[in-house]
Amino acid sequence: MAIAWVFPGQGSQKPGMAEGVIDLPGARERFEQASALLGRDLLAICAGTEAGGNGAEASGNGGPGEPSDLNDTRNTQPALFVVESLLVDELHRQGRCAQLVAGHSLGELVALYAAGVFDAETGLALMRRRSELMAAAGGGAMTAVMGFDRDELEEVVAATEGVVIANDNSAAQVVLSGTPEAVASVSATVRCKRAIPLAVSGAFHSPFMAAAAAAFAAELEAVPFADARVPVLSNADPRPETSATVLKDRLRQQMTMGVRWRETMEALQSAGTTTAVEIGPGNVLSGLIKRSCPGLGTAQIAGAGDLGQ
Repeated sequence: MAIAWVFPGQGSQKPGMAEGVIDLPGARERFEQASALLGRDLLAICAGTEAGGNGAEASGNGGPGEPSDLNDTRNTQPALFVVESLLVDELHRQGRCAQLVAGHSLGELVALYAAGVFDAETGLALMRRRSELMAAAGGGAMTAVMGFDRDELEEVVAATEGVVIANDNSAAQVVLSGTPEAVASVSATVRCKRAIPLAVSGAFHSPFMAAAAAAFAAELEAVPFADARVPVLSNADPRPETSATVLKDRLRQQMTMGVRWRETMEALQSAGTTTAVEIGPGNVLSGLIKRSCPGLGTAQIAGAGDLGQ
């Protein structure tokens, strides 16, 4: 039986998600470590009890002052890393392992952690920098498009300047990213079942993130990566890889090249995966896998109660 661990990204967070992990060994210490790094109480933010938390920055716009809402990008990304990494630690303590790991967007950093590429402290520092850079990015838009003809969509995107397919989530779901005008134009032109604008501050996973990507790449330069203990499927290149050098290079590309999740699911099947275990809150990735990969089993681990003995 071949097991893959997959880690969800931004959008899977929900208030109270820390409750399922807080009693795991080392959980309070990791939340304290993250809070000290961020300068705010991340555990209280996860619980929705942080003073001043009113959802005003739910779009991740990176407004003035310290963010106090879980949906602010500067909190969402570190919080998901802490929750997902604690679940990974407990799985490892139980002697459980995966044959492949992959993560959607920020989930790729958790996948790298799960594969032993870097430690939790390093992961938190990278996540803090990544979240700050993404929250500060502005002037762009993103729209989820569902139920479309792929040939038509790709043709319209290719003919429209200032827009790319940022998240290729499945055969029936993508996310467009680019200038507000270009994204709106493609959304209005392509025949589809639904087009839903996303509440984000920038054109994430597109060439418009070049400045943020360059700053993040500079941060990565000084961070030591180890070879992965199990192959990692990266967003920028979903071929299984263990080389530290290659994995770091792929992570550098992620902010501007997008998320090739449709191909990642195909790679899981091609590798003979029998079960994909989604580790973290929600079941977004499990849902995509169920609809796209008949015969590939799924499971979810969102808290200690799902871990068994």
